[in-house]
Amino acid sequence: MNALLCAALRAFTDPGLAPTRLPASLGTLTSHLQSLALLGARLYVAQVFFLSGLTKLRDWSSTLALFQDIYQVPLLPPVLAAWLGTSGELVLPVLLVLGLAGRFAGAGLFVVNLVAVLSLSADDLSPAAQAQHALWGVLALAVVLWGAGRWSADRLIRAA
Repeated sequence: MNALLCAALRAFTDPGLAPTRLPASLGTLTSHLQSLALLGARLYVAQVFFLSGLTKLRDWSSTLALFQDIYQVPLLPPVLAAWLGTSGELVLPVLLVLGLAGRFAGAGLFVVNLVAVLSLSADDLSPAAQAQHALWGVLALAVVLWGAGRWSADRLIRAA
C-alpha cells in the first residue's frame, strides 16, 4: 500500500520531463483516464465549433455581413474569410470527433479560435467570451500536444 501511495504521489507531482515509472495498474489507469479526457476535449470542442459553423451556414447573408463589418480577419478578403472559417468549423470538428488526423484537426481549430479572438476588437469580446475562447484553445492545444488518444481512428490506423 505504501508503494502504491508513493507511486501515486510521484505521478501527481511529476512535471512530465521524464517518463514516470508507475506500477502497471496505475499506469494503465492513468492511460485510460488520459484517453477519456482527450475524448471529452475532442467532443466538447468539436460540438462548439460545428454548431457555430451550422449557424453561419443557416444564414449566409448574415455571415457575410459579420465578416465584412465586425470580424476584421487580417490579410483575407471578407468573403474568403467567411468561406474558410465556416468550412473549418464544419470539417475540422468531424475529423476531431473521429480522431482522424486528430493533431491536425486540433491545430486547425486552435487557429480558427485564435483568428476569431484576434479579429474582434476588445470591446466586442466580454470577459466571459474571452474565458470560453481560452478554454477552447487550451483543449484544442491538448489534442495537438498529446494526440487524439486511445479511442480514435488515428490509433486504429496506427495499429493496423
